[in-house]
Amino acid sequence: MKNKIVKYIKEIVVFIIVMILFANLLSIYRSQELNKDPLGISTFKLLNNDSYAVPKDKPILIHFWATWCPTCRAEASNIQSISKRYSVITIAYKSGSDSEIEEYIMDKNFNFNVVNDYDGKIGEKFGVSIFPTTIIYDKNGNEAFSEVGYTSTIGLWLRMWWIGI
Repeated sequence: MKNKIVKYIKEIVVFIIVMILFANLLSIYRSQELNKDPLGISTFKLLNNDSYAVPKDKPILIHFWATWCPTCRAEASNIQSISKRYSVITIAYKSGSDSEIEEYIMDKNFNFNVVNDYDGKIGEKFGVSIFPTTIIYDKNGNEAFSEVGYTSTIGLWLRMWWIGI
């Protein structure tokens, strides 16, 4: 009986490792389509019509998401968590009017910075076509990391910490 349990545990561990490797390889493959140019935007217009100036002396995380994307909904709390400590801009891709996105954000109790990409032009500029997509730029505006698909909170924290040291 004990041998069977050990065998099942080993199989589960191997399965989890294979799934993690597969997810990471898929993310690397998908991120090849992203625009690798330096961040060429110095300000973003937020939903509340405020302008958000991209910091010149620290990294920034730019997160593309959509209200209609189930994976984005699952990842939103991770973005909320990291936005409390680091510079974060989220871009709502083709997710409706400003008021619809504001209602969605308020309903979920999120308070991160949101830009409405109502026509998809911002996503197009960055080469984003799969959601969620997260791009992290270093303090010089150069892309340091990109992730297509779900990213864990610890994964985001580690990436931001790494480029901040």
